[in-house]
Amino acid sequence: MMAEKVTSLQVAERAGVSQSAVSRVFTPGASASKATVEKVRKAAEELGYRPNVLARAMVSGKSRIIGLVVAYLDNYFYPEALEILSNALQEKGYHVLVFMASQTAGNIDGVVEEILDYQVDGIVTASVAMSSDLSARCLQAGVPVVHFNRFEEAKGVSCVTSDNFEGGRQLAQFLVAGGHSKIGHIAGWEGASTQRDREAGFRAGLEEAGQDLFAREIGDFDVDRARAAASAMFDVPEDKRPDAVFVANDHMAFAVMDELRFGLGLKIPEDVSVVGFDDVPPAAWRAYDLTTMRQRANLMVEETVDALLQHIETPATAAPRQVAIPTPLIVRGSARVPDTWPPKEG
Repeated sequence: MMAEKVTSLQVAERAGVSQSAVSRVFTPGASASKATVEKVRKAAEELGYRPNVLARAMVSGKSRIIGLVVAYLDNYFYPEALEILSNALQEKGYHVLVFMASQTAGNIDGVVEEILDYQVDGIVTASVAMSSDLSARCLQAGVPVVHFNRFEEAKGVSCVTSDNFEGGRQLAQFLVAGGHSKIGHIAGWEGASTQRDREAGFRAGLEEAGQDLFAREIGDFDVDRARAAASAMFDVPEDKRPDAVFVANDHMAFAVMDELRFGLGLKIPEDVSVVGFDDVPPAAWRAYDLTTMRQRANLMVEETVDALLQHIETPATAAPRQVAIPTPLIVRGSARVPDTWPPKEG
């Protein structure tokens, strides 16, 4: 037979304090003397008491819960970044409730509708984009939204990304400076702002050097599709084969490199240079040694948490942010290194 739940009144009686004192002890940010805290926590432990966070949220109007919407965890970048994000929010006294969604906007909107039912204080989306209508509805409900690693032109919504356009542009400059003249691109999911901005920057960098994109395939940020894209792009006569390829993220780049080496017998970087984007841990493994743009997860999380908490704690003065964090180029051995790199300024 299940025992009845212990109440805060029972804890108060055991500790010899008021019921409101028990409430203060278990409310983040509330004040209580050290002696009261010790007595209440001792009594709570003896009785097996756990505070009802959801009930307290109904009274205070604050749940101290952040809804985190995620769609794409295959890429090493997201588990690492989301761990940093969760830890950072917990240090600020917030709890993270994770919801999984698919990439399609309709599915994401349904998930966010569900999140709002949990009375969350804020929402962070990672690797997904919401419809502008739903973004507006969240704001009307007083629930701020911050997009992590996605850009959305929605009124009142903050976005924190890497500078994907400039990162793509730098990669083009690097490959051109390395003497490449037939440069290809294996794109990610075309519905993602990261893909759109990286490719736009890459094409701009090629155009500045007087080159056009030589070949293009779509890998959809998926390992199998990236492998198929590599085969389609490189299993052709040598004169039609690119001498370099920018793969839209490292997750796909590893599959592309495996296909080039073991499926098609090509040497990297002797036959083809490969560059990626993210700088996830395997990029530094000797098996890949991938030249790539580094997404600075710590800085991205810092900006995301700061923007979100400003919206939650000082909504009257908090302004939406559009933050694009610079991405350093990490030069390794998967691409030919130009004789003069980095280029001299001026």
